[in-house]
Amino acid sequence: MRKPKQPPGSPDDTEAAFYEALQQADIERLMACWVDEDDIVCVHPGGPRLVGHAAVRAAFEAMFANGSVQAHPEKVSRLEAGGCSVHSVVERVAVLSDDGMQHAWVVATNVYAKTAQGWRMVAHHASPGSSVEPAEVLTARPVLH
Repeated sequence: MRKPKQPPGSPDDTEAAFYEALQQADIERLMACWVDEDDIVCVHPGGPRLVGHAAVRAAFEAMFANGSVQAHPEKVSRLEAGGCSVHSVVERVAVLSDDGMQHAWVVATNVYAKTAQGWRMVAHHASPGSSVEPAEVLTARPVLH
């Protein structure tokens, strides 16, 4: 059995490895992105809260039984504080429909923790998808003079 490739050293590197593993339906590489703790949490669009490695792995294995997931992260907003990094991501997902290949949009939150093994995912929460790209609502900061 081949050893899974370990994600490199930043939250962005781990995020890239996570989405590459989704796109290649590589469960070993995908699970290597997660921290080795039993309290990891994952919520797929419209699904239940999955807690722990066994539940998270089983859900991704079930997804991969239907092929890879062509989710591409776009519009990433990052907040890093100490040993934690929170990424709000708009995912563009390729979906095969009766009309051919279409795109759906999913808003997801990925949370990473810095561990002795590098940055690892501790939570992934994805909203139900939409056929319309979600709008960005930004609050402008006041300008101090």
